[in-house]
Amino acid sequence: MNLPTAVRPIAAARKAKKSRQHFLDPVAVDFGEAAENRFLNPSTAFDSITFGLCLLALPGYFWRVNPIINRRRFVQVSALASGAILLPCETEGAAEFQKFRIWDAHCHLGRQGATPARWAGELLSVARRMGVEKVLIAMGRTPHLADPTPAQLVEKNNDMMAALDAFPKETLGLVYVSPKHVAASVAEIDRCLKHSRVVGVKLWIAAKCSVPAIDPIIARAAAHCATIHQHVWDKTGGNNANESTPEDLAVLARRHPKTQFIAMHSGGNWERGLRALRTVPNVSAELAGSEPVAGFVEMAVRELGADRVIWASDAGGRSFASQLAKVYEARIPDAAKQKILCDNFRRQAERALRFKEN
Repeated sequence: MNLPTAVRPIAAARKAKKSRQHFLDPVAVDFGEAAENRFLNPSTAFDSITFGLCLLALPGYFWRVNPIINRRRFVQVSALASGAILLPCETEGAAEFQKFRIWDAHCHLGRQGATPARWAGELLSVARRMGVEKVLIAMGRTPHLADPTPAQLVEKNNDMMAALDAFPKETLGLVYVSPKHVAASVAEIDRCLKHSRVVGVKLWIAAKCSVPAIDPIIARAAAHCATIHQHVWDKTGGNNANESTPEDLAVLARRHPKTQFIAMHSGGNWERGLRALRTVPNVSAELAGSEPVAGFVEMAVRELGADRVIWASDAGGRSFASQLAKVYEARIPDAAKQKILCDNFRRQAERALRFKEN
């Protein structure tokens, strides 16, 4: 993907800078340049300027890929972006976003080499500036393992819980499990859901979620009142061999109608994914990971209702700014935006937290 002209000098400067690894570069991640995982760790003032310049580029970028946006909206977004450059400190930057409470239902830690606590601290330092109140962490430090062994599941989940322990007031967690290791996964669910901040289960691409072998895992999670967060994708060039589609999740959810599921990414190809999920009332659509394209959120609300749409960033692979833009700029009522940005996910998380208290 070509970067908008206004952003290219910033991206070039960042790539040239000798700096430590990170995964939340607001420019690189927003415009598809995340492969190198470079991060500057600059001063607050520089970060605010960079974020503002990034936002300045967004209206033109949206106009190019989405000419549907009208002139008035384009000017409004441009004005807001211009103001972002002038934000002098973290407190003032976060204040722009305090119209809504925000809980992020999809975040990751960085690479091996730094502790989970350090990565969680870096993640939260950016989240706070964006007004994000809580983040949900899963899968431990990268690289992520598509087909983990039982021992690797334990290691990844230990990373996750170490991050939660370091910042218990601002984090929640998911226990990572695999349908290929049912007994070990059930044991991990029992072990990790004893932690006071673990509220759900993460399934990725070890096996399709529609396979019957997964049922004991789902049943055990349901016994803890935990929500199942299932990665689903519908790639133009074809999915990985064991990667689930929204249709696979619909099959699974119909087998477990009393269990709550979240379709992570809404399948990527959200126009197809949302239609596959609309008749399965125990599945919510998650917004994370794709480009901030006009119409995504509006269609999700239209097809599923505002109570079944959940905002998330996929921070580590995407930025908070690009993902928040989906909801902020959606043509839906503020009450619906509040449900999407916090209330829907919070309701599911608090269900699991209440269960722990009983």
